Amino acid sequence: MELQVTNSPFNQEQVELLNRLIPTLNDGQKTWLSGYLTAIQGFAAVAAPAGVEQQPASSASITPASAPAAVSREVTVLFGSQTGNSSGLSKKLAKKLEEQGLQVTLSSMGDFKPNGLKKVENLLIIVSTHGEGEPPDNAIPLHEFLHSKRAPKLEGLRYSVLALGDTSYEFFCKTGKDFDIRLQELGGTALVPRVDCDVDFDEEAAEWMNDVLASLSSTPAAAGVVTSEAIGAAVSSGDSEFNRTNPFKAEVLENLNLNGRGSDRETRHIELSLEGSNLDYEPGDSLGVFPENHPRLVDELIAAMEWNADERVTVNKSGDQVSVREALLRYFEITAVTRPVVEQLAKLSPGSGLPALLADDSEFRKVMNSCDLLDLVQDYGLKGIPAASFVAVLRKIPARLYSIASSSKSFPDEVHLTVRTVRYESRGRERYGVCSVHLAERVELGDTLPVFIQQNPNFKLPENPDAPIIMVGPGTGVAPFRSFLGEREETGAEGKTWLFYGDQHFSTDFLYQTEWQRWLKDGVLTKMDVAFSRDAEEKVYVQHRMLEHSKELYQWLQEGAVIYICGDEKRMAHDVHAALATILEQEGGLTPEQAAEYLTRLQQEKRYQRDVY
Repeated sequence: MELQVTNSPFNQEQVELLNRLIPTLNDGQKTWLSGYLTAIQGFAAVAAPAGVEQQPASSASITPASAPAAVSREVTVLFGSQTGNSSGLSKKLAKKLEEQGLQVTLSSMGDFKPNGLKKVENLLIIVSTHGEGEPPDNAIPLHEFLHSKRAPKLEGLRYSVLALGDTSYEFFCKTGKDFDIRLQELGGTALVPRVDCDVDFDEEAAEWMNDVLASLSSTPAAAGVVTSEAIGAAVSSGDSEFNRTNPFKAEVLENLNLNGRGSDRETRHIELSLEGSNLDYEPGDSLGVFPENHPRLVDELIAAMEWNADERVTVNKSGDQVSVREALLRYFEITAVTRPVVEQLAKLSPGSGLPALLADDSEFRKVMNSCDLLDLVQDYGLKGIPAASFVAVLRKIPARLYSIASSSKSFPDEVHLTVRTVRYESRGRERYGVCSVHLAERVELGDTLPVFIQQNPNFKLPENPDAPIIMVGPGTGVAPFRSFLGEREETGAEGKTWLFYGDQHFSTDFLYQTEWQRWLKDGVLTKMDVAFSRDAEEKVYVQHRMLEHSKELYQWLQEGAVIYICGDEKRMAHDVHAALATILEQEGGLTPEQAAEYLTRLQQEKRYQRDVY
């Protein structure tokens, strides 16, 4: 409702000022302003001289019964992160809070003692969702504690949650939702509402931070502004001007197929130049690559919709325009079907079958897991939606993150990747891994790729160079361990190293074979065990090799070894985790419950780290 002189106690000048101000306020600022005005009114009532009659409140105003309690100046910021995004955002938020004079405790969920929640008044949580709705590794202990009978009542707690996720997954932002719901059940009160972010989270995260800053600041007008550009810089690397929102165009120096002739797999070794970027990275970090969609799929989608490929459409909030073909090629995701996109398309085509699809969760999951936008257009008769309207509801094409396969000490101003090419056929059409096929088929030496460094504080070599390390990385999961060993070679680290590697065939699929053999000869790699699953009648995987060496592996753990797992989460990582538990039971005499507690303790001590996908 717009204020007017006739429906409010304000004069014309005040009405005009308020009508300009109120639409610009966020929820946190409105809440603060309400409390501020109430506090002023309460103070005036107390301070008024005896005998001075107080003016009654207008019937148009709302006066709370009592002034709100003073805002605590202590804030706890907790993050749960698998790839580093939540960690980077939390550091940015903590810095902004400290600039406002607040006392900030910043901690990973894995390092935070859950019983300490009873003493926390203001809690800010930034957490991602991993895999199929699971918490990231360092969030598991707190998540389990809050959902256990030991969780305390938290009536005095004020909190807010920023949830990171991906709408192409069924359980979008589930971990953040879990924390929000559970804290409310335990008596907590939301400072500002939870915000659920898709992969392109810069603007939503910035808005949430600004709301939080306003709600906690004693002077909201001076609370400072967090921009989407600042968010991009916060989750990227160091001091470079290049980050996720401003990627560096890295020249391609090498692009080789690592698999031998006759293999049914194709794994690309990509070398990129970082010269002039000021980008730096550590072993365990990832490289983000912005790919292009396959031209064939783009052309087929344009043909199915009967659009003019040269028609100009808007691709960002700045109003920049390009042709439909270029927009679908370089700017927007067309290979994944997400609920938000389908909901918007259903509004544009209410007579199609999309409203019914959205109402059937089971059927929608099938479509989401098996279809791209071309399938959706053909199956649900979406032809007729104008190109500009269609493109406007698509989400930006997300960057692909790859574990870095090189040490910057071994290869200054370079970064190396190990990428398995994904191709398969479905419903009579060939399908492509967006980035992997882009790299394999359409990137030549001398071309450039838009890239950025994604720091990963949860997958790092031990600070002690003498600490032994155990690395489990089948297939392309071996990439970061090439980085680890290159780093240890350059720094002269003395700690023992043990690599478990697996793939299909020894003769065609032994990635980086000559490098492992050289490191074994030079003593950089102490021990290596391999499992090639298709070279014998009975399939053998890395977890089987671990069990074969259970006594020695247990001894390494007793000596303080740090164990790393990189690769497929759905099968390999779970199987390796189960193998570790079995080894602890067999060699350490532990019960299943004790073995689980042992592995949890290793995770908390950062002696069990995973980079899984």
